[in-house]
Amino acid sequence: MKILVVSDNHGDRTILQSVKDVWRNQVDWMFHAGDSELPFESEEMDGFEKVRGNCDFDVMYPEEHVVDTGHLKVFITHGHLFGIKSSLNRIRYRAEETEANIILFGHSHMLGAELVEGRLYLNPGSIRLPRDRNEPTYAVISIEGSEVEVDFYTDKHEKLLDWNGELRVN
Repeated sequence: MKILVVSDNHGDRTILQSVKDVWRNQVDWMFHAGDSELPFESEEMDGFEKVRGNCDFDVMYPEEHVVDTGHLKVFITHGHLFGIKSSLNRIRYRAEETEANIILFGHSHMLGAELVEGRLYLNPGSIRLPRDRNEPTYAVISIEGSEVEVDFYTDKHEKLLDWNGELRVN
């Protein structure tokens, strides 16, 4: 299974459409972790499992969303309501409540992947306004059995970093 994860394009329709065009036929799922600043039903947001960020004002966006892929549960939220800039504790508690295997969030504009107690916590960074590096980024998760690989890409669709781990599969 392959999952595309983007966040924080802050109104940039072009980069979001570019990422979709490159990956839509190569992934099984597409997730947007908020701050698109686009209408919920916009063409660019079509096809994404999506949530509201602190800069999204369309009330059709949910604050959080759980997707059962048939193999794994994915919990997605923007992160601002869980204090992710300070700690992953609050989002970890929510992930446990939802029994999620993969937890996706944005908000900090800083990419990262961490495996905690068999759960993958992933921030794809920002595809428009990165804070921890020069390159805007997004992520693609590849899962086979319990093995998981995360590849981070630049806004030019060039592979930047990768990360590997093992999920706890329910």
